[in-house]
Amino acid sequence: MRTISIVNQKGGCGKTTTTVNLAGALAADGFAVLVVDMDPQAHASLALGVEPDDLEENLYEVLVDPTGASKLSRIILNACPGIDLAPAGIVLSALEQKLASENHEARTERLSAALSSLQTAYDFVLIDCPPAVSLLTFNALRASQEVIVPLETSSFAVDGVQKLLETIALLMDRVGHSLSVRVLPTLYDGRTRYARETLGEIRELFKELCFDSVVRLNVKLREAAQKGVPINLYAPKANGSLDYAAVAMEVALGAPKDVTAAIAENEALETQSAREIVIEYRDSEAGDVRIAGDFNGWVPDRDVLSRVEAQGRTRVWVKVLRLPPGTYQYRYFVDGRWRVDPANQDISAGPMGQTNSVLHVR
Repeated sequence: MRTISIVNQKGGCGKTTTTVNLAGALAADGFAVLVVDMDPQAHASLALGVEPDDLEENLYEVLVDPTGASKLSRIILNACPGIDLAPAGIVLSALEQKLASENHEARTERLSAALSSLQTAYDFVLIDCPPAVSLLTFNALRASQEVIVPLETSSFAVDGVQKLLETIALLMDRVGHSLSVRVLPTLYDGRTRYARETLGEIRELFKELCFDSVVRLNVKLREAAQKGVPINLYAPKANGSLDYAAVAMEVALGAPKDVTAAIAENEALETQSAREIVIEYRDSEAGDVRIAGDFNGWVPDRDVLSRVEAQGRTRVWVKVLRLPPGTYQYRYFVDGRWRVDPANQDISAGPMGQTNSVLHVR
């Protein structure tokens, strides 16, 4: 069971949106998902169609009692196919004061102890955290192995990026265990040069900590929340649904075993007679261009030498690959969106039905 906290001390960056819609995308891929709503505002509960005021019990009863771990299964509700919910309520805001007399370690272990009883029940647990560094956030991080930080693509977010990393590092130190941290660009408007440039700055600052996927501005995400369902059930063809499906794919493929396998594959390739292959992508508007294919585990720009050149007003992304003879499928990842190679007419259907470009190395 992988437990992931969705954290950012800044409000309005897409924490709840990410929690609910990533849960929906993972459930659509066949995973069993539990959403844990740790925000007293209970927005994740509302976005999954649950009215907190109608409930007799919520996470407060689980966390306030030293023996409350056994109550977790009692409060869990089925929100929609593949997604269960541990709901929140406004009473959660009183938890810190209620537990003020207990030592720090005992107070921050409550959620971890409760979730330990569910190890075989779910593939993923997604925890929606409040927009504050509080006891609730500490509980969430202590129970997690991974953290996703939704980060809006704006100048304010970029200006605070270093402080955000420092805060996460401080929280990891306070909760006493290591966490895998990744940043997810959200609220992205690819129609503007400003947004594209800002996304490039975020990628440059966070480097490998940044998701390759981005979540675009999409009014359907708000509409789905009002209807109380993830967007993949409300508008499966909307940009928001496609974006969170891409995020879910990255999350699902993010297990260490996949990295190990990719390394082994790369080592095997080195023993063969690899050739240097150079391909180019030309675009005067794009801000960030990467390449992914079956030659690098579909991880954009992994094991790829990349440089950007200017030819008049056109920017040219030069990608240098070392590949042994064979036939490969690939796509470009341009400003957060997958695209086939416009300069290559050789295409083929990929294993998931998407259209890929084809590269022949002889």
